[in-house]
Amino acid sequence: MSNSVNLTEKSGLVLDWSATASTCRFCATPLRHSVVDLGMSPLCQNHVKPENANKMEPFYPLHAYVCDNCYLVQLEEFVAPAEIFDDYAYFSSYSDSWLRHAKKYTDLMVERFGFHESSLVSEIASNDGYLLQYFVEKGVPVVGIEPAGNVAEYAIAKGVRSEVRFFGQETARYLVGKYGKTDLLLGNNVLAHVPDINDFVSGMKIYLAEGGVITMEFPHLLRLIEENQFDTIYHEHFSYLSFSTVTRIFDHHGITLFDVEELSTHGGSIRIYGRHKDDHSKPVSERALELLDREEKLGMLTLEFYATFEEQVKETKRKLLTWLIDMKRQGKKVVGYGAPGKGNTLLNYCGIRTDFLDFTVDRSPHKQGNYLPGTRIPIYSPEMINEAKPDYILILPWNLRKEIAEQMAHVREWGCQFVVPIPEVKVYE
Repeated sequence: MSNSVNLTEKSGLVLDWSATASTCRFCATPLRHSVVDLGMSPLCQNHVKPENANKMEPFYPLHAYVCDNCYLVQLEEFVAPAEIFDDYAYFSSYSDSWLRHAKKYTDLMVERFGFHESSLVSEIASNDGYLLQYFVEKGVPVVGIEPAGNVAEYAIAKGVRSEVRFFGQETARYLVGKYGKTDLLLGNNVLAHVPDINDFVSGMKIYLAEGGVITMEFPHLLRLIEENQFDTIYHEHFSYLSFSTVTRIFDHHGITLFDVEELSTHGGSIRIYGRHKDDHSKPVSERALELLDREEKLGMLTLEFYATFEEQVKETKRKLLTWLIDMKRQGKKVVGYGAPGKGNTLLNYCGIRTDFLDFTVDRSPHKQGNYLPGTRIPIYSPEMINEAKPDYILILPWNLRKEIAEQMAHVREWGCQFVVPIPEVKVYE
């Protein structure tokens, strides 16, 4: 935890860094350099049930650091993953655009690598079977590895064979013994969620078949910094990854990243492709080399790249609060759409409660009827918007703005407008 401030002048730039006793989760270098301090915040998916509305909930520091050796941006670990994923409230299947993304991915993998009825496809953090169900439809055998038992039940009901486990070396050996090695090992938005990234990646090496392929998708640190996506920082996300750093991590564990795709999902993600180092049938692509070169030229392997981010975040907070104050003084009604993790970071950091946001809505019945953690904003079904007829809807999962605006297009009948908070406040007609 932060205990002092060290002013470092480098290349003419004064950097305000906080010292910490923690070490990098990849290379064990002491973490000395702050990227952004978002204060104290509750766990973003621990929605408060009505019977607990008057009880205290734990808050933890939400402070991101960057390692000056490997440039992994990371949080300190205050909460065990078992606590985060107990009775997990995030179900991937409630996003239509994410389901389309998953279906497109399965088509691409079968077309590019020829997976078939004799292959084995495994997904780490398989959630409610949102993706593996499409491989099942194609007759390709699957195994889902999902730590949240309440979520895995929905996958099993869809015919997606699932193991309720956290992934690492121990689970990898268990899976090899039970199913054999896997031909495709994938994970979407899971690499950032693991506190022991070395155990996780070395487990992937153990479980991957000779000639097999790994794909991982995660938000790109470059886009997070450049587009001010600070709300994607929350306790579930232990790491924030550039392609340069993740290449180094996988290489350390005997896996070569041979290709990469830049995606629009989650505000800008990358999909990495890995294979065993000695598998020379998959040469490193030009786009992988180009992205490594681009990140280096942009300075992502320097401390200066991260130096101005915190002030940028503070200014976004000021602009959002100014807008909300102006709207409330004009007598406007503002409600939220969605109850995502990123929304809880935003609301808690900015101190937005029911004095600014009357309520929020979410399609997931697992969230409806509860309250957002920390802010205690009530969560209703989307139908509540039709009753309240607000003037503005603040879209908290701003990466799904187009999907939500299409689903809620009817609100324009009474002049309601959509608002997104990131990278800064913008009102859409």
